[in-house]
Amino acid sequence: MDKETKNYFVHESSYVDEPCEVGEGTKVWHFSHIMANCVLGEKCNIGQNVVISPQVILGRNVKIQNNVSVYTGVHCEDDVFLGPSMVFTNVINPRSAVNRKEEYKKTLIRQGASIGANATIVCGNEIGKYALIGAGAVVTKNVPDYALLVGNPAKQIGWVSEYGHRLNFNEEGIAICPETKQEYKLSDQKVNRIS
Repeated sequence: MDKETKNYFVHESSYVDEPCEVGEGTKVWHFSHIMANCVLGEKCNIGQNVVISPQVILGRNVKIQNNVSVYTGVHCEDDVFLGPSMVFTNVINPRSAVNRKEEYKKTLIRQGASIGANATIVCGNEIGKYALIGAGAVVTKNVPDYALLVGNPAKQIGWVSEYGHRLNFNEEGIAICPETKQEYKLSDQKVNRIS
């Protein structure tokens, strides 16, 4: 898109390769590189020193903090937060001398999920909607919706609301978000918002 007609911001030290789809209101900050055939939704914020590899898909309002590499195979739905220096992978058994581009694994980050600083997401896994991954956690398996995970390897220690507040369930399996007063129901180790 011509610089005079584009409806997004790219800092002069950054690159957006063609072809690429960049949504209205998206901002790409210092020393970042968006590679060809990516889709970035509206109102995304791409921090300093971020690399987004070919064919990555970002939904609307995705926020990527500084020093994150988003590798081919990653798809982030709307409202995802990727904390500073967190890490994705896309090959299970990398070797410098072995080309494994045909073996890239898909990684799906569902709507509203947040991944903390310096966390690692091993490829081939799905992070559920509104899940919260703590700083430094190493995720090696699928994560349920609304789950709170910490540690290496990451273990679930609870549940969070859509606003990121810890949920405390009563005997009937009901919890109320302290900020929004929305109600959540826990059954069969799954959480659903019911109001």
